[in-house]
Amino acid sequence: MVSKEKLKELRLFAADIRIAALEEFKAIGVGHVGGSMSICDLMACLYGGVMRIDPSNPRWEQRDRFIMSKGHAGPAMYAALALRGYFDREELLTLNRPGTRLPSHTDCNRTPGVDMTTGSLGQGFSTALGIAMGCKKKKLDSYVYVLLGDGECEEGQIWECAIFAPAKGLTNVIGFVDYNRLQICGTLEEVAGLSGIGEKFAAFGWHVVDVADGNDVEQILEAIDRAKEAADKPSMIILNTKKGKGCSFAEDVFNHNMPVSAEQAEEAIAALEAYKAGLMA
Repeated sequence: MVSKEKLKELRLFAADIRIAALEEFKAIGVGHVGGSMSICDLMACLYGGVMRIDPSNPRWEQRDRFIMSKGHAGPAMYAALALRGYFDREELLTLNRPGTRLPSHTDCNRTPGVDMTTGSLGQGFSTALGIAMGCKKKKLDSYVYVLLGDGECEEGQIWECAIFAPAKGLTNVIGFVDYNRLQICGTLEEVAGLSGIGEKFAAFGWHVVDVADGNDVEQILEAIDRAKEAADKPSMIILNTKKGKGCSFAEDVFNHNMPVSAEQAEEAIAALEAYKAGLMA
């Protein structure tokens, strides 16, 4: 049972991640807002206590790993990393600029705390399974967490991975699907008719947990606990999220990479600060 204080701490952390990500988008004037905002609650849970990590030693061998397979949501991950002390928060304002350590898609060769370079959809899942195999061979008790986009699940490579992980006994893998039902060209149903993602993973031998509100930290934590209890197979957690969650100008908007004015960012940040004040009251 997670304490009320811990849940409040994580909700505040998620709001701070959203604010920091909006500062990134404000600085450059454009970005993958919707897909970043929908995962901030997951980032808060993972970097706020679930994962075994050491910000002072990003390559610590005993750490848990996180792979952002939907690499365009890097700004949310960068915000979490900065807030946890992997690098100075001011560096967030260099997002996607020449010479930055924070490119549009995550890059393990540039950014402290990023475990794998991703961006070409589907490939992050494959590399996550390779990392999980490596951890098994080294007899590390580390978990490998990997986040997929729901539109990304239209890639054939995803289903090759879905077959592979149970067959190789990769019980140290916990995956998440950011199931916000919107992708660059429309809804999942309109683009490729994709539905029943959880049922599909279950058919391939995964333990599947469906989270009714994937933007609720308490439900996310409960799902991760259930995944860890299923020690005989890899787990996939389906997070029913809202694209653009917590950002007034981006909620349920199709736009994949959208312009962000200073005024929009400031209004959204003000609303998040008001939300934080309500939590603290």
